[in-house]
Amino acid sequence: MKRSMKNAVLGTVLSASLCLAAMGPAGACEENGKWMSGDFHQHTLYTDGSTTFDFVMEKNNLYGLDWWANSEHGGSRNRDGNGTFWDTYNPNPIQGDVASSGGHQVMWRWQSLSDYVFPDILDTRTLYPKKRVFSGLEWNVPGHEHCSTAIVADDASAISAFEYQFDKSDTDKSRTGEVTSYGTLAKQNGRDALTQATKPLALDRHADAVAAGTWMQDQYAAGKIDNGWIIFAHIERAGVFKTGSSDGGYNVEHFRDFNNAAPDVCFGFEGAPGHQVNEFRGLGNTVSCDANGVCTSGDFGGTYGGVGYYTAQVGGLWDALLGEGRHWFNYANSDYHARYDNGGDDFYPGEYQKTWVYVKDTERNGKKFWSYLKDKHDDKYTLNEIADGLRSGNVFFAHGDLINYLEFEAKSNNREASMGGELKAHGNIRNLNLTIKFKSPKTNNCVADGTYITSCAAPVVDHIDLIAGEITGKIYPSSPDYTKNTNETTKVIATFTSKDWKKDRDGNNVINYKIKKLDKNTYYRLRGTNLAPNTADETDAAGNPLPDALVTTNTPEIPAAERAWNDLWFYSNPIFVYVD
Repeated sequence: MKRSMKNAVLGTVLSASLCLAAMGPAGACEENGKWMSGDFHQHTLYTDGSTTFDFVMEKNNLYGLDWWANSEHGGSRNRDGNGTFWDTYNPNPIQGDVASSGGHQVMWRWQSLSDYVFPDILDTRTLYPKKRVFSGLEWNVPGHEHCSTAIVADDASAISAFEYQFDKSDTDKSRTGEVTSYGTLAKQNGRDALTQATKPLALDRHADAVAAGTWMQDQYAAGKIDNGWIIFAHIERAGVFKTGSSDGGYNVEHFRDFNNAAPDVCFGFEGAPGHQVNEFRGLGNTVSCDANGVCTSGDFGGTYGGVGYYTAQVGGLWDALLGEGRHWFNYANSDYHARYDNGGDDFYPGEYQKTWVYVKDTERNGKKFWSYLKDKHDDKYTLNEIADGLRSGNVFFAHGDLINYLEFEAKSNNREASMGGELKAHGNIRNLNLTIKFKSPKTNNCVADGTYITSCAAPVVDHIDLIAGEITGKIYPSSPDYTKNTNETTKVIATFTSKDWKKDRDGNNVINYKIKKLDKNTYYRLRGTNLAPNTADETDAAGNPLPDALVTTNTPEIPAAERAWNDLWFYSNPIFVYVD
């Protein structure tokens, strides 16, 4: 056999083997890649969670997550991951400035992250060798609400340095001036560097938050960390940004600032917050609705189908960012503190919400290599590859396993793009083909217990909306539109029901939709639900989600956990199509 023929056959065999190994939950063959489910916002006894570190790691594994991050508050705490007070250790291990809480000396999170949490993460990786566990932090952002962060590195020194310098709840000054691999440490956490008094101007605090993004971007660009992310959490909960002495939420210009300063690490937000068993599905503020169904609160009326206002409103803030062509993507997490049957508002990680990311196998033994060596992929998906997948935007999130597989692709002639990607046609498109493939499992994690949940149903998609908006170009800080948080061009352009999809041989539901002429730069995204249009208090006549507070107001007898299982949604990330 000629060498070229032999190599071709060998390559085919290797490719087929890899493809079989990378099958997703729908059984579809994804060459050199795999769909992996995860959660990057959860809490243990290390901070304000109610259960031990090991317990939470076990639940991540039990509910089938492929990857997760321990991402808990910065600042200081008085106990370890088992609930043992730090000052009862003998000898006392606490470093830094002395402070106390609840009658016990606290340990600053920069120390616990490095000296205690990271060793626990290493133990977890050994216990669950097929899972991928990240070292993260829920950053208390100067001037704003919280943020999920993570850093991929050989140790926790980088995430420790990040927390020490930039977390608004960390007032320790003991490391200031310390020379590290990441530069000389300095406090820039929305407080005066010497006194640690809060800076009076919210815009100054916001500037410190942007500086944190720049810091992580610089570490990533310099190769001092392998990877990292800054993804904003429960973004509507604190309402709009406040300019006075108290911190507020986020306006669209703040997301633009962060993305401008750190495009490789700051690339999205949690569109669907955790705490999905909260009375108002995740945001926790008191919401009231009038007779016309108008609901108000500090968080814009609560969630809509378990999804925050910034994401659920067609033509709203997320669409404003996408209309710039920004690679700004959407995720969901559990924000687990305590399960609903144990005094909390939460499902376990992976029990209800999942973020699915398409992960490409691009490394061998931890070393990147070029595409011509693709037959040497090791099929051992790494932390670095998962972080790259999150950054790519080839990601979707789903409630209650409404779907556990989604391909969304755009094709024109010989060009194509998936979620998060760009299709550049260099001229008007005569035929743009959009293909949607999805699958739902036969069952999900809903269990009728007669108390919190009286009945469960199989996850079945009722309809899928195809949403499109024009891409008009990046908006710069000098523009008066920099604070504009709407995109009036965004609309639902098609709605698909079961009569519009067919089964393929892998059991996927397949929708093919053709746009005959496209002469404007446009992005496309999807959302789907198990609810029919005009479902009382849940959807309007067009199938759009209504405020979740309506169900609480009008039918308070329905248990909160059951409300969540009855109201399932998924959201894709966008595909950007350019014609000029």
